[in-house]
Amino acid sequence: MKFRLAILALASISAWTFSAEPVASKTEAKDTMVLFDGKSLNDWEKVDIGGSGEVSLEEGELIIAQGESVSGAVYKKVKELPLQNYEISLEAMRVEGADFFCGLTFPVGDLKTCLTLVLGGWGGAVTGISSIDDMDASENNTSSFQRFADNTWYKVRLQVTPKELHVWIDGKEVVNTDIEGKKLGVRPGPIESYLPLSLTTFQTRAAYKNIKLTKIAPTK
Repeated sequence: MKFRLAILALASISAWTFSAEPVASKTEAKDTMVLFDGKSLNDWEKVDIGGSGEVSLEEGELIIAQGESVSGAVYKKVKELPLQNYEISLEAMRVEGADFFCGLTFPVGDLKTCLTLVLGGWGGAVTGISSIDDMDASENNTSSFQRFADNTWYKVRLQVTPKELHVWIDGKEVVNTDIEGKKLGVRPGPIESYLPLSLTTFQTRAAYKNIKLTKIAPTK
């Protein structure tokens, strides 16, 4: 009898604990924008600069087909975007190709001042931010070499504040850099057509899902 009462008590505690979770989720939802819901591409627009791969919805994933050069799509709800103190999270996968499979262009401070997070550039391994003080992701202090396998999902999280940028891949921090007082801008070339928020690839087919933007508290 005592054993049964103990089990019932534990069950009650567990039920109370789990019932508290939706409250936290609702609080978080107030500050989170779902940028891609897996159901439509209504909020995204392909940029056709000649030789661009198609952008499509397949089985709940945003797909960028391999093109001759840069291919991708721009997020259309520009007026809703925060420009500082936010995080973008997503899952990205390289399906085929040998160059960057996730070029995430994002605003910093205003819609015309943007940077690009590059995953797997310059032959498949270079990861970093383009461009800071006119140096792209292969040249500045955000540059690193990461191994990316085909047909493997990678969880990406980018944090933007007025002073710093942080990037995590599968929970590992790969970028931690000061941007205060630095010259910021995308690399000159095709990527200039993808401001202020977009996903791009270079001669590579890629898939994306669970794309969200969350506002964060200003840093002191």
